[in-house]
Amino acid sequence: MYQGKVKFFNDDKGYGFIIDSESGKEYFVHISGTRDEIREGDEVVFELEEGRKGLNAVDVKLA
Repeated sequence: MYQGKVKFFNDDKGYGFIIDSESGKEYFVHISGTRDEIREGDEVVFELEEGRKGLNAVDVKLA
């Protein structure tokens, strides 16, 4: 599992971005890939999965 911080999340549109704590890379996250309700600034753990436009954060949970 990876660790990171929610950079941005739009509840209305159901998507956002997570920054990986180790690499500093930014990953797209869709609400369908979350296990917990997340907000900007939350510390999270997640897995990565290949999406249509690159790697996406999935199985996202609060840390």
